[in-house]
Order: sequence, then C-alpha cells, then structure tokens
Amino acid sequence: MSFARLLPYWGVLTAAIVEGEIAYITAAVLVAHGQLNPMGVLVSGAVGAAVGDQIYFYLFRGRLRRWMARYPALERRTAPLLGRVRRHSRSMVMLIRFAPGLRIALAAACAWVDVPAWTFSILNALSAFVWAAALLVIVGWLGPAVLAQYGLGGWKGALMVGVALVAFLKAFGAYERRAMEHPESEWRKR
Repeated sequence: MSFARLLPYWGVLTAAIVEGEIAYITAAVLVAHGQLNPMGVLVSGAVGAAVGDQIYFYLFRGRLRRWMARYPALERRTAPLLGRVRRHSRSMVMLIRFAPGLRIALAAACAWVDVPAWTFSILNALSAFVWAAALLVIVGWLGPAVLAQYGLGGWKGALMVGVALVAFLKAFGAYERRAMEHPESEWRKR
C-alpha cells in the first residue's frame, strides 16, 4: 500500500491523539461515503485515542503531587474527583474515552492516585477500541440506516448523525466542566 493511501489513516491517528471526536466522526462519515476503510479508521482512531490519553497519564505520573502541593486551592477543588477515582479507579479509566470534558483531568487524577500503569494502559486501550467502534457504528452505519427512512441515507445521514453527536458531546463536555468547577453541588449528586 502506498504512502498516499495510508495518509488519511495517519491523519485520523494524529487527530485522535490531539483532539478526538470531531476528526474521528469526520472519518466515520467518510467511511459511510465509501472513501475510507472502516477497519483502518477503527484501528487508527482507537490507537490515537489511547495514545492521547496515555500521554497525559504518563506525563503526570509521579510528578503531579509535587506540582499540586504548590497550589493548595486547586488541590481542594480536585478532591471530589480524586476521591471518586480512588474508589472506582478501573471504572474511571474506562470512562476517560467517554468523558470529553474531563479526559485530561481523569488521566491526571488516575496518575495522582497511583492507578497501576499496566491497569491504566490496558483498560484505556480497551476503552479506546470500544469508543472507536461505537462511534463508527453509530455514525457510519446505524445513523444512516435509520435516517434513510427519511431520505437521508448514506453519507448525508452519517453527516447529520455526526453533527448531532458532536453537538451532544460538546454539550456533555461543558456540563462535565461545570460540574468540576462546582464540586459541592453536581459531583456529590453522582
């Protein structure tokens, strides 16, 4: 396979490391349009997503306590998240891929509470593949199949589902960030 044919998949991988949803959903729309290979998109998106999460985890691992000791107010604000990660570390690792507003914070919290590196890496990689497969199925196949009943099948249906999914994920991310800013109200309810 030529370099030019692999370039879109390297782009998906790189974009998933940096950002995640928007680039990956765009790739899923291109799968629905027949422009990209679904397995190539799945693997490159999942690997990129896992690498992106794990960069933060390993960057903060062993260093975060020293850094945070300089900022006691920030340490107090993050206490509810840290408590939740301590109690449910494996679930929180799996949640990272599905928490667009808290990815970096959850990876950092996992590093802070000393989630074992192998546990983090394996669970995060599995979660990244579930995330990639779920988005690909919803945007690339399921959404267009449902919307075909209304005349919006194929890539147009995938685009509609993709836009709706990005909007939902952005709104959900904003909610999560607000919850982190006001831990005394929303985080304790969870």
